[in-house]
Amino acid sequence: MVNRVDEKPRVRDYMTPDVETVSPDETVAEVARRMAESEGHGGFPVCDGRRVEGFVAARDMLLAEDNDPIFTVMSRDLVVAHPEMEITDAARVILRSGIQRLPVVDDAGNLVGIISNTDVIRSQIERATPGKVDKLKQTLQNIHDIGAREERRTVRLDDLRPTQSKVYSDELEGRSYELENGLAEPLVVIDNDGELLLADGHHRVKAAYKLGIEEMDAYIIVLDERVELGMAETARKENLDTIDDIQEVDYAHHPLVETTHRLQER
Repeated sequence: MVNRVDEKPRVRDYMTPDVETVSPDETVAEVARRMAESEGHGGFPVCDGRRVEGFVAARDMLLAEDNDPIFTVMSRDLVVAHPEMEITDAARVILRSGIQRLPVVDDAGNLVGIISNTDVIRSQIERATPGKVDKLKQTLQNIHDIGAREERRTVRLDDLRPTQSKVYSDELEGRSYELENGLAEPLVVIDNDGELLLADGHHRVKAAYKLGIEEMDAYIIVLDERVELGMAETARKENLDTIDDIQEVDYAHHPLVETTHRLQER
């Protein structure tokens, strides 16, 4: 991942370096079998050694004969990325082309990795969350005149105290999808002298709890001393002690979704 905060994230920071490839001389039947047996592969880069010659997707083989060599059906007009390309530029290419997986090649045209739309989404999440955490930390420091530091660690869901009383079922579906596909944004937690208050991520936590997930990645704001936080007082007043105490609202949509629906009806 990116080493310096001020360094623009590059494709090399998020690409997968170990890439499964196929040879131009393999047959359609052989590649189709590999595709069926692999997990999540809808296509492969076609390489002669490490040099990229093309890309073959399932749709390229639909009308081909089993014994046809892959080089006769592969796509040769290939869109590729360079490892030094900014991740935002790669995101634009993926979005505009509709490509789900972009081969990454070096100056010699050799395959060095692959970057997917999932990798791009993850990069945006990892860039956004630290800014949110830093803003919350500064707010706490200014309001309570205390010191604080940031940590990144795994937390047990059973150790968290929620500060939000309800979540919406329709939004839980989206958070469940993110968790199952490795796209979930880290939680934001305040460590107030050992009391772990969940500041951001209630839908993610509730979805994870329902999926049987016991631990999650989190940004922790550790306060130098215990202070009376408004969110902790709210949690006590609403009897929020564990994830079980968060109410799942299944009879109404999220207010923003309802507003959108009303606008569409006008």
